[in-house]
Amino acid sequence: MAGRRAQAETFTARMKMRLHRARIGLRKSGVDYFRGDGSDWVAMVGLLLTVPVIACGTLLNSVWCSPTALVLPIVAGGLLLRPASLLGLYAAAAAALIVESVKLGPYSEGAARVTPGTVLVVAACGFFGLLIAQFRSRVGVPWRRGGTMLFDLRERIRVQSKLPQLPRGWHREMALRPAGGQSFSGDFVVAARTNGGRTLEAVLTDVSGKGMDAGSRALLLSGAFGGLLGSLPPHAFLPAANGYLLRQDWDEGFATSIHLVLDLESGDYELFSAGHPPGLQLSAGSGRWEEKAAEGPLLGVYDGAQFDSTKGSLRPGDVLMLFTDGLVETSERDITEGIDRLTGEADRYVSGGFHGAAWHLIEAVAKDVNDDRALLLICRDA
Repeated sequence: MAGRRAQAETFTARMKMRLHRARIGLRKSGVDYFRGDGSDWVAMVGLLLTVPVIACGTLLNSVWCSPTALVLPIVAGGLLLRPASLLGLYAAAAAALIVESVKLGPYSEGAARVTPGTVLVVAACGFFGLLIAQFRSRVGVPWRRGGTMLFDLRERIRVQSKLPQLPRGWHREMALRPAGGQSFSGDFVVAARTNGGRTLEAVLTDVSGKGMDAGSRALLLSGAFGGLLGSLPPHAFLPAANGYLLRQDWDEGFATSIHLVLDLESGDYELFSAGHPPGLQLSAGSGRWEEKAAEGPLLGVYDGAQFDSTKGSLRPGDVLMLFTDGLVETSERDITEGIDRLTGEADRYVSGGFHGAAWHLIEAVAKDVNDDRALLLICRDA
């Protein structure tokens, strides 16, 4: 009895172990396939089976199932298979065309037969499918993973641009609008509370280019700038960022940037600029907007650049507004006119407060502008 029980327990344990391994293997294969790391034999077999099915349908009723229907597995193969597997699928499709041509007879005898045009269409689809497959193989990002990777990149930029919480009595918000309704922008913000939480440092940057073309560079720079922020004295940040940009040696390697250093206890601040549009401060006492312009060249133009600062103070009720040039400058209006329009729209929020104003200001001032737009508001409550 004891021997039988031990044998049963051993058999049960072995079965459980085999099921566990099979489940882990299946799950790993599914994850690898989604990521593009696994074998494509499942897709290969499935597409190969569709070729004779389509060929049989064409032979039975060539009016409803045209010979050109073979482009369907070919197009799908261009998205799913590797180049080597794709050639096998093309061979099966070519064999199906030959069989159809023999069984249906010469195309001169009637419609719905394999014509030279049919062969050209199938061959053209196969050629472009092979180009797509080779491009994916060279890049190393298959279509199954490409959309997820782009989504991850967009989310990383969004998370890196998140502003830290401010103490009571302060309000901050940011709005970002990429060019052309895209998800990627050359404008970004990195911010952190330094000096034991007493100081807010925020950097608003506009990378050359716009939309998706500048998105990859913006992601790289936002990570680098986020690492520099708080690790260096405020006056050393832009020189270090300039040196980093020069080392990248990009064809379009320049950027504009404005660096805010704000004391959250006293309200005193310092602005450093690298070719960026000036900041705007609303004085609660006078109700007027004042430009806060600092001097400095573009980032990534030449080494050893110097960046001078301008100082100010935010009193209760004051507002500081930082923005990129896409918000105030277009081919139809200069930056002075754009700033006047922006401050005119911002005046509408003075009495009711600027909570939620950033998005609405972009909507009112630069809704249809084909450029990246970003706006950062720092408000001290009255």
